[in-house]
Amino acid sequence: MFENLKSAIQDILQGRVAPVDRRAAIADMKRALVSAKLGVSDLREGVEITKQRLDAERTSLETVARRKALAASGPDPETVAIAEKFEAQHTQRIAVLEQKLAAQEAELGMVETDYDEMLNALKAADRGAGSGLNAESMGPTDADLGLPDDAGLNSQLDALKRQSRRSDADAAAEARLEELKRRMGQQPPE
Repeated sequence: MFENLKSAIQDILQGRVAPVDRRAAIADMKRALVSAKLGVSDLREGVEITKQRLDAERTSLETVARRKALAASGPDPETVAIAEKFEAQHTQRIAVLEQKLAAQEAELGMVETDYDEMLNALKAADRGAGSGLNAESMGPTDADLGLPDDAGLNSQLDALKRQSRRSDADAAAEARLEELKRRMGQQPPE
């Protein structure tokens, strides 16, 4: 059901999204996942509606069976025949609704599993999985290349990395704040 979204999440997790596009891609996927959650909610609602219809049909069947029994105790074979006809119709509807409910519950189970997997994968992507910042993708170390350990240079590089991460986090927070302000009507859209 969510094949495109799954594929996009896998692209991020596998590092197939350019670093400059990563944040926007994750934000788009979060919005898509919210829509997917609404789809899951719609499926749940459909299951509940089918359960209600099934209960109503079962109640109608019980009523028809009672009326048939009452008609059978009297001298009116025509009423018994009509009651048998309605009893057969309700029995058939119940069978169809039971099949529908089983299919809906199976679909809901699959979709919920898919949604949970995508949510966990997106959380991992949001934490940096596939960003190229893991140890395997960092490339050879200075020691691997036979370069001397320059603590001062390493310290400056680490400081630059921290500063870059901090500015990225600040920019993301600012963007989220602007989006929240826009949603709350405090700021007109740009």
